[in-house]
Amino acid sequence: METRSLDLDDVRFVGTGLVRPECVLCDADGGLHVSDFRGGVTAIRTDGRQQLIAHKPAADGFLLQTNGFAREPDGSYLVAHLEDYRGGVYRLHADGTLEPFLLEIEGRPLPPTNFVLRDRQGRVWITVSTRVMPRTTVRTAAHADGFIVLVDAKGPRIVADGLCFTNECRLDRDERHLFVNETFGQRVTRFTVEADGSLVGRAVVAELGPGCFPDGIEIDRRGTLWITSILSNRIVLVDPDGRQETILEDYDPAFLEAFQRDYEAGALHDKPPPEDVPSRILRNISSLAFGADGRSIYLGCLMGDRIARFEVPWLENG
Repeated sequence: METRSLDLDDVRFVGTGLVRPECVLCDADGGLHVSDFRGGVTAIRTDGRQQLIAHKPAADGFLLQTNGFAREPDGSYLVAHLEDYRGGVYRLHADGTLEPFLLEIEGRPLPPTNFVLRDRQGRVWITVSTRVMPRTTVRTAAHADGFIVLVDAKGPRIVADGLCFTNECRLDRDERHLFVNETFGQRVTRFTVEADGSLVGRAVVAELGPGCFPDGIEIDRRGTLWITSILSNRIVLVDPDGRQETILEDYDPAFLEAFQRDYEAGALHDKPPPEDVPSRILRNISSLAFGADGRSIYLGCLMGDRIARFEVPWLENG
């Protein structure tokens, strides 16, 4: 694998005043759509104008807390709701109208829900990190009860289970394989997708090193995985042969080493999630999107109020 890197001095920021912009999607015209904890999604136009598309809070105080999301052909959003004790997927329309898409599976309410992916066939893939609530109490490799739901013409069903804090997932270009991040397993796992949507042949394609907790994932034209790591603000590339290359990182060594020690000791359940991860410029990056221009990447984050943008001349996302 050719040695490449990104320079923090080259980062530019897009947007302002965003609230937990965890997931970012790019339009063909260069516009962005960003998850926003104020009740929906913020659209950022190419001229910098922003529009918060949010529903009105319900009488019971319910407010959509968007984590991952997908766009539908009609312009609506399928949104994963990530509340401490409540999950589900909702459809958010451009006028702010909100309606349930999937709130339960196998007769039980969906736990806090992480990510939504819509494929070219119109099937919807949904990830749930854990059945335990609050979810932050199971940040350990010893607990694996995350799962993946498929919604298609046959209805919703669990197609993979026993994952270690399921996070983002992506299909390859032929939609024959699904890759998923197991955040607190510190690994990336691949499944073969059967014609009926079943997932078989589970295999680990990347064991990530200390301090690397994979959150977001994208796949470029050559089949290289682009993995974002929270806490260490890393981007790790994994090529089709399994070779890894870190092209970006922005972290405090002492903080990350202490977190890794607590993780390995199973001590994180006694500690709240860190609210201020020390770094130079990036704010706990969580997702990655390829820009429409073919040479940019955009990084969602958990703790910032803007989206980081890098120029990547060697990007293969055509």
